Amino acid sequence: MFDNVDWAEIGRATLDTLLMLGGSLVLTVILGVPLGVLLYLSGKGRLAANPVLNAVLSLIVNVLRSVPFIILLIVMLPVTVLLVGTSLGVAGAIPPLVVGAAPFYARLVETALREVDKGVVEATQAMGGSTFQIVTRALLPEAMPGIIAGATVTAIALVSYTAMAV
Repeated sequence: MFDNVDWAEIGRATLDTLLMLGGSLVLTVILGVPLGVLLYLSGKGRLAANPVLNAVLSLIVNVLRSVPFIILLIVMLPVTVLLVGTSLGVAGAIPPLVVGAAPFYARLVETALREVDKGVVEATQAMGGSTFQIVTRALLPEAMPGIIAGATVTAIALVSYTAMAV
């Protein structure tokens, strides 16, 4: 039934996909969480409201989210070669995967943070918590289910991106 299938090649392709997914997902989370927190904090009526910063970050995130991945892959060829020394294979696929997924994930993180009850933030402020403490001890723990769900959705998107990347 599967006489024409090269199982060794399928195994290598599966391993390559898992490496691209794992590497890019880790880097996406590392970049996306702080970016999402910054988007949240700089928003109107938030702890560190800064309309100019929020507008600039939102513009960058929205532009990168709206660029089709295949175009991003081509546009990033010189940057990818500069960063990893090649534009081919697993290593060459990770930078565009991260640039394509991090803004997407940052928006999901921002949305998860917006869902946290304002009473939690107010209580932490009333206890004298700094902005850093509010973020690390109240917002992120309370938003963790949404942040993890966002990482899952992002991982699924990355799997489809890897099909175009190699």
